Amino acid sequence: MGKVSLQGVIDMHVHTNPDLRKRAYDDFELMEAAIRVGARAIVIKTHQGTTQDRAYLCNRHNEIVHGGDNNFTMFGSITLNRVVGGINPKAVDSSLKLGAKVVWLPTQSAKNHMEKMHQDVSGCVEVTRDGKIVPELKDVFSLIRDHDAVLGTAHISPAESLIVVEAARDAGVKNIVITHPEWWIVGMTMEEQKRLVEDYDVILERCFAQNMGGGKYKSNLPDNLETIREIGYEHVMVDTDGGQTENPNWEIAMAEYMQYLIDHGVPEEQVYYMTKTIPSRLLGLEVQD
Repeated sequence: MGKVSLQGVIDMHVHTNPDLRKRAYDDFELMEAAIRVGARAIVIKTHQGTTQDRAYLCNRHNEIVHGGDNNFTMFGSITLNRVVGGINPKAVDSSLKLGAKVVWLPTQSAKNHMEKMHQDVSGCVEVTRDGKIVPELKDVFSLIRDHDAVLGTAHISPAESLIVVEAARDAGVKNIVITHPEWWIVGMTMEEQKRLVEDYDVILERCFAQNMGGGKYKSNLPDNLETIREIGYEHVMVDTDGGQTENPNWEIAMAEYMQYLIDHGVPEEQVYYMTKTIPSRLLGLEVQD
């Protein structure tokens, strides 16, 4: 087939400047790139806290400069690292009230992340203790449920994910995404991913590439293709986790990802389901044709 179209696609995981690590685009540059290719929405993420204020400014800028008739929306999020007080219901409450759509559990502050990076875990943010979720997570889950937001598992371990997902479902959380389970820090096996899908109807976020350390990245595309074939496209969301200067710019990475899947036999309608239908449902948007 011809060149893949990015019209109407959504990416729920992109990193931008300002950041403690230099990113390829700042928020406005990413917004302009998304508008150029006809994307519907992007969720911007930072390990340093929240992005809903930045998303608001992007959308206001879009309205003022472009007239807001391009149908693009930037969404914000909160990541529950130590910088926001860890599992902090007050921070989550204000973030969601200000428009955030995704609540990520700890990334760089996660015990699992710090262990894999051989860091001192005394300052980690725990999500489980003695086989149960920490008490503060109950309030966080209630807020996510009440705002119809999305829970992302971030950098916690597979064992923690199982405990967290079960508790979140019991608390009425509807939208649960397993964050880049293929990344070596998370290290989730195919069987573990399959179990979470079968038992809890979660969405697996499979990303363009994974950080191997030292500025080196490994393509996830062959592994992602295998997961789609093994588990089913209905439970796989195509995201880039983009923004690294070592990787292609966001719109190039997304196009390469989608083209790879189509070129390797994934029907076009399934690719668009993974890039449009699933994230539209998670964000409460109408699906574009």
